[in-house]
Amino acid sequence: MSKLVISSLLSFFLVNPLFTQFQNVVVSNLYYPNEVSIMINPKNPNQMVVGSNILYFGADTSLSGYYYSSNGGLNWTGGILRSNVARPSGDPVILVDTSGNFHFLQNSNYAVNPRWWDRELIMKSTNGGMNWSNGEAIGFDSLTVQDKPWGCVDFSNSPYGNSIYVTWSRFSEYRNPTPLDSSIIMFSRSLNGSQYNWSSPVRISQLSGNAFDSSNTVEGAVPCTGPNGEIYVSWSGPKIRYQQYGIFFDRSTDGGNTWLNNDVYVTDQPGGWDIFIPNLFRCNGFPVTACDVSNGPYRGNIYINWSDQRNGLNDCDIWLVKSTDGGNTWSQAKRVNNDPPGKQQFYNWMTIDQVTGYIYIVFYDQRSMPLLNANVFLARSTDGGETFENLKINNTPVSLHSGLYDYIGVSAYNGKIRPVWMGNNYSIVTAIVDSFYNIGINTISTEVPQKFALHQNYPNPFNPVTKIRFEIAEPSFADIVIYDVTGKEIEKLVSQEFSAGKYEAEWNAEGLPSGVYFYTLKTSGFKESKKLILLK
Repeated sequence: MSKLVISSLLSFFLVNPLFTQFQNVVVSNLYYPNEVSIMINPKNPNQMVVGSNILYFGADTSLSGYYYSSNGGLNWTGGILRSNVARPSGDPVILVDTSGNFHFLQNSNYAVNPRWWDRELIMKSTNGGMNWSNGEAIGFDSLTVQDKPWGCVDFSNSPYGNSIYVTWSRFSEYRNPTPLDSSIIMFSRSLNGSQYNWSSPVRISQLSGNAFDSSNTVEGAVPCTGPNGEIYVSWSGPKIRYQQYGIFFDRSTDGGNTWLNNDVYVTDQPGGWDIFIPNLFRCNGFPVTACDVSNGPYRGNIYINWSDQRNGLNDCDIWLVKSTDGGNTWSQAKRVNNDPPGKQQFYNWMTIDQVTGYIYIVFYDQRSMPLLNANVFLARSTDGGETFENLKINNTPVSLHSGLYDYIGVSAYNGKIRPVWMGNNYSIVTAIVDSFYNIGINTISTEVPQKFALHQNYPNPFNPVTKIRFEIAEPSFADIVIYDVTGKEIEKLVSQEFSAGKYEAEWNAEGLPSGVYFYTLKTSGFKESKKLILLK
């Protein structure tokens, strides 16, 4: 396993004042990385791992790159995955289990030729992504092609807790459009989690598609688990049975032993998942499935997020539906991007912060960009997907090119959000988002204050940025939380350990309505609140 030290780029940026500023960090710019996945370790949220597809030494040979950070994403180290079981080869998926072990799931085959993938390969790291096991194969079949794997880990207290579930598409003959060839969704599980004991694959999609790797395939299955160990999965499907391309859903309540008798047709996906965006080799609009297992008010809600061009070939949008009854019924599609019609948003990915229950969706966005460039936006919902706030998170516009495929990623835990995307010059970039509106925390003085204190924000009233000064009399973990007049938490602005000193935090309330808000400083032995006024 070769190791590569990846230099990090740490820079603040100044953008249009309508948008919040975040620190951007380059994860890697070696070997043409693309298709990026990220996961935060809930056992140690400063520990996170990114996976990518790479073209080693620029050759037309897909391999997998791994990158790990132990300081919240500020610095990254990486390498190229090696295995004697099979050849790691793209479509990377990063998982983390209940013990804090990371898992790297990907397409693979035994040799470079034949080129197409005959199995999925999963490898484990017990030390935060520094080293990886030889791995185990899932779903080996030399007569078919295995593609687009995704997985999840059951964090419930059910009998299936810590199980790992994997879904993927099986093609009888990859990229062959003849009626004799087909695509279906497959499933396998390891009930003892990280010990790896994979079940024989089973087909879970009743409806099949063709094998051409376009919108008439059955493809893009992403599973998740519910609060009681339920397995939920959705995927894109063809026009075979219906008048429109659509998104399908299935579930299991017994650890994957049995599934619904028929695929549930969730919603239309007009135009299908194979979306045309100028200058991209391809653009996938596959659905992402996630379930709220927090202890918040929306616990048990299932969400599906995707993109499509129902509003025209020049107006791709990001969409969300939800189910509050285990997937039996679904809401109408809700538009996530909040810009005026007529611009493209694409390459969506979704996660749920399972502490707060907040939904985060990352995507490329052309609302203020010329045709061949895009920004990166992060959308957040704090009300169960009813409304979304949108913030720009990149400091450098992304120049679109044919090497940007097939997806980007985001992970969140207890207010720490780490989106990851393909940036310029074939780089992987993340943003340090520790508060959705927080611009930063400045140290005013290291002089030890006589007591803890919370000062009045300034300016006040403000629009949309204000500053909050506070004093920490002794080393302490401190939270500053913003509330509306009803007492609903709007934002955890500060949540970290501080040395004794005087500090100042900036808050950007762009996207919030005018009105009275409150902010509270809380430590183990101190609590104080003050009022602030947003006036637009």
